Amino acid sequence: MHEHELNPWRTLIALSVFAVLIVIGFFTLQKPTMKYDLNMKESLTVLNDNDACFYPWQLEKVINKKANNIVLFDIRDKFTYGQGHIPNSENISAFDLTNKENIKRLDNLKKQNITVVLYGEDQLQANGPWMLFRQAGFKNVKVLLGGYKYYSEHKENLAATKSDESYKKGTPRFDYAKIASQSNTGIEQTSSTAKKKVVVRRKKKTKAASGGC
Repeated sequence: MHEHELNPWRTLIALSVFAVLIVIGFFTLQKPTMKYDLNMKESLTVLNDNDACFYPWQLEKVINKKANNIVLFDIRDKFTYGQGHIPNSENISAFDLTNKENIKRLDNLKKQNITVVLYGEDQLQANGPWMLFRQAGFKNVKVLLGGYKYYSEHKENLAATKSDESYKKGTPRFDYAKIASQSNTGIEQTSSTAKKKVVVRRKKKTKAASGGC
């Protein structure tokens, strides 16, 4: 006979405690900070949406404080931000963007119809956070084309970037063509080297021992 059959009250108490814990866990369960509003197909359409991007020549209004409805977020680390940044931008690292406080702030900016522009060292660095917020329904979040690197190279004449559009091409981090050519050259040199002639030396036969069994 099992112990719980001899002590039904103990079993009842254990089940009651278990039920209470489930109820407490249900009410204390934290809700996710963000919910995705876009599916995969809708997310891909955002990539071709020109209105989801912020152009370098548009920075002039922000720098000169003529655009009160635009906020610049530099998502690089504090050290890099201190070495140089776009004037009137605010530093919030990509790691801290998804904090509850920042999510709440972004939500408030969205309600106020204020555009949030994210930029990193290059556009690639900001593409991930930008797409995350767009998928979460933040249509007011845009990405700066070209990133800080492009801005720093053209900050003396941002108006000229309107007809330049070289920021759309992007800058590859690795020159794969060069790496491939070096690799092929190394293979050709290895195969073209003359093979050394192998000389086979035969051992001389020793004379058989004289005498028999």
